[in-house]
Amino acid sequence: MSSLAALLLFAGLSLGPATEAAVVFDPKPALWAEADWQQEPWTNLMLTCQARLQTKDFQLFKDGVAQEPVQVGSPTIEHQFPLGAVTSDTRGLYRCRSGLDSGWTQLSNLVEVTGAESLPPPLLSTEPVSWITPGLNTTLRCQGGLRGVTFLLRREGDDQFLEVAEAPEDVVVTFPVHRAGNYSCSYRTHAAGDPSGPSAPVTIEELAAPPPPVLRVQEASAQVLRPGVSLRPKCAAPLGGVDFQLRRGEQELLVPMSSAYPDRVSFHLDALAPGDGGLYTCRYRLRDAQRAWSWSGDSAPVELLLSDETLPAPELSAEPATPDPAAGARVQLRCRAPRAGLRFALVREDAGGRRALQLLSPAGPEATFELNDVSLLDSANYSCVYADRAPPFAGSAPSKAVELRVRGPPPRPQLRALWSGAVTPGRDATLRCEGQMPDVTFELLRVGDTEASAVARAQHRHWADLVLSYVGPQHAGKYSCRYRAWRPTAFQSELSDPVELQVAGS
Repeated sequence: MSSLAALLLFAGLSLGPATEAAVVFDPKPALWAEADWQQEPWTNLMLTCQARLQTKDFQLFKDGVAQEPVQVGSPTIEHQFPLGAVTSDTRGLYRCRSGLDSGWTQLSNLVEVTGAESLPPPLLSTEPVSWITPGLNTTLRCQGGLRGVTFLLRREGDDQFLEVAEAPEDVVVTFPVHRAGNYSCSYRTHAAGDPSGPSAPVTIEELAAPPPPVLRVQEASAQVLRPGVSLRPKCAAPLGGVDFQLRRGEQELLVPMSSAYPDRVSFHLDALAPGDGGLYTCRYRLRDAQRAWSWSGDSAPVELLLSDETLPAPELSAEPATPDPAAGARVQLRCRAPRAGLRFALVREDAGGRRALQLLSPAGPEATFELNDVSLLDSANYSCVYADRAPPFAGSAPSKAVELRVRGPPPRPQLRALWSGAVTPGRDATLRCEGQMPDVTFELLRVGDTEASAVARAQHRHWADLVLSYVGPQHAGKYSCRYRAWRPTAFQSELSDPVELQVAGS
């Protein structure tokens, strides 16, 4: 016994701290399957496309190919596409879209329609995170594509289903999670029916304390500042609804905070004094957990070095002593001060601003900073400063700048497919573009096209996954990738060697 619809929902909501984005209305419609008779739903199936706003226009897509659009007589929220009895002609992967004043919405979630011989698996995901800890209510969200089914949750190592939940008017249920383990879910259309295939497994970890947040100051992990300035370091947690704390060393800092997002906060450090330098960390606590061990681990530290510029400027020199080193070379920048016992910082200045790259506390009066495997992105002006590590915390003026302009084009990236064989129509095709520079934008281009087919920003990484969503015969061809940046120096790499995308049946 089997059903014939499963929903694979690829949501765009990020639970992590990487990107600050305001919550906006998403007009993307929802798609699900409905059957007249749950005992044998494949005998008469209907696909329902539910818009977020009333509209006259609906369109169904099958296996990545648009079907004829439908215009109804008066604005409505839902439109049903009758499939009837499932045959070889109606099996496939479906999405829909609805009309807007400006055109069409993005495509809906994915619904797979199969025949009586198989039950496509549902999708299992975690909310809000994939771990459990005292005070946190973690749930597993199991989503199918057929309304009115019963969902089954299984934990690896258990003989029986852990939880059973009915969804008479929905295609999704949530299960509370209280134990660590590997979980999967399935569904059945009626009590005597066989369950579907299991979802991809989801691992739930049990943690004694929540994992650390991320602390950044002006998108960097260190900063050289003058006394008297104000700063707004940001602390981001992996989930919302938490209390935050800022620390310098082992000391809690009671400073004002502000936030427009539930998972992050900005600390207000006003009129910094010379003694305010050092290592800063942040942590968070679940609001319903009041015990001391409920604090998360500390973030990676951010270092602030304050320099009042009252001490003599150091001397900065480069080895090799050339302003235009070859790409791939190692450059040493030596910063020499009048005495020992100091904290040194290497400062980079370019069109994007001024930031500290490295900080060292050598035993002697000289600090050696290394730039390994330099590339076009290392082209900038460099200077160094130093400061006392004890009161009165005086600091130096900056050294004279050393200019580096790295020769040669950026290295070509490499592109590889994260699948094997031909891609099934209606599935996504993911290609990984790997370069040698972090913080660049990667673009995927089909050979012969000038417009990118997919774009991804690689933040703090040297690679990015470029996704062609809902592949159809029109996506077949050869693809290459490149990367580019606009600052500090605008550049664009050459194209990678091509990778061929074949679509099954085309």
